[in-house]
Amino acid sequence: MAAPFRLYNTLTRTVEDFVPVTPGRVGLYVCGMTVYDRCHVGHACAMMIFDTFVRYLRHRGWEVEFVRNFTDVDDKIINRANEVGEDPLALAHRFIAAFHEDADAMGLLRPDHEPKVSESIEDILTLTQQLIDRGHAYVVDGSVWFSVETFDAYGRLSGQKVDELRSADAAEGKRSGADFALWKAAKPGEPAWPSPWGPGRPGWHIECSAMAASRLGDTIDIHGGGLDLVFPHHENEIAQSECGHGAKYVRYWMHNGLLTMSSGQKMGKSLGNVINIEDALGAFPAQTLRLYYLQNHYRSPLPWGDEALPEALAMLSRLYEAREVAEAMGGEGDAEQLAKELGPDAEAVLNLGRAFPARLYAALDEDFNTARALGDLFELARAINRFANHKKAKKRGGPVVAPALAAFALVADATGLMAQPTRDFLDEVKTKRLAALGITRDEIEAKLAERNALRAEKRWAEADAVRGELDARNIVVMDTADGVDWRVKLG
Repeated sequence: MAAPFRLYNTLTRTVEDFVPVTPGRVGLYVCGMTVYDRCHVGHACAMMIFDTFVRYLRHRGWEVEFVRNFTDVDDKIINRANEVGEDPLALAHRFIAAFHEDADAMGLLRPDHEPKVSESIEDILTLTQQLIDRGHAYVVDGSVWFSVETFDAYGRLSGQKVDELRSADAAEGKRSGADFALWKAAKPGEPAWPSPWGPGRPGWHIECSAMAASRLGDTIDIHGGGLDLVFPHHENEIAQSECGHGAKYVRYWMHNGLLTMSSGQKMGKSLGNVINIEDALGAFPAQTLRLYYLQNHYRSPLPWGDEALPEALAMLSRLYEAREVAEAMGGEGDAEQLAKELGPDAEAVLNLGRAFPARLYAALDEDFNTARALGDLFELARAINRFANHKKAKKRGGPVVAPALAAFALVADATGLMAQPTRDFLDEVKTKRLAALGITRDEIEAKLAERNALRAEKRWAEADAVRGELDARNIVVMDTADGVDWRVKLG
């Protein structure tokens, strides 16, 4: 049975109990990419947040139908295609393929449906005609415009006032400055499709209304997207859909905060401040991005700077290293009896591990509070490390940390975080960070061999100097009972 949860609704500005159209089922539509370039880490914010949200809902027993579109017909695509001398649809579909490469590399789930505008023209034409027939749209010189004044509820999502608005769409014959295009008459050199009003292409807003309804019905449970889409895009979607279908369009509006630069700007291609996902994943494991996007509440702005991913990697490594410590603990017996015998730190980690599932669900069921859930996970990791200092922990502590290891597995299943095996993650960190540091494994191993030889000759000062050389290059040497190991210093 699906577990109940609560969600902040941008429309009502309150956290509400989630009540779906169909019991046990969630229809989720998320606005996707306008595909005219590679994805950047700003785009990945919504991608990762809603991926994690879908994972969690399914983990909690919900049947989720997840739809995310591709806008492959748009002014930006046409302009880029003209710049590079490529067919607009060919360019868009090339970047759809690149999008899938990036999404797969980040470990994202594929949506159940990924409709494209170019493949949804009939649905768009049908909805546009319905709006004309119901008196909410009008035709001017082959273009079709939505009449904002015919929808009394316009502005309720964003708080905008109709008499203060002027649409970005400009044309002679518009009845009001706030009216926006549903269908744009064809221009030379642009993609065009036949319509009852003449050849042309869809306006931006009508696309999502049509694609959402064709997959999820006239009323959908949750509509997601970045906070920057509230106005005008989502406001216009409501107007089109409710006027065209005569039904409530969306029950819950879910908007994520945006990446913000230290300057206060959002990240955007037009601002020239983007970091592509491809480049980010060349230097950091994909799990780093997942932690980065989940460390704040999804509705909060997320600061971005040069240290954003290095800091996230350092945080994530602390979790993986704590799990590695716990995985190395052996022994058997009754966990409670062992914890009492091994002392307060053992009792603390046992109790925190056992309490973790309820705490995770309490956090994520209340407006998907990943920040709170991660706080509890880091508390558990710190408890493992404190307990590991006990001289008998490694040999006998296995039963005590078993609930903590189960907690890590729960996080992986429910959110996708910590899903990578510990050794694989630590090896990937070495590989990717060494490239950034300009040092190779062979160089490190050669230095360690030199240090071992010096230690064998009891030339301790020289051996320590070699260790210092490596430390200066952010390589930490660890002498353990099992031999010498090394890690990349992460913060």
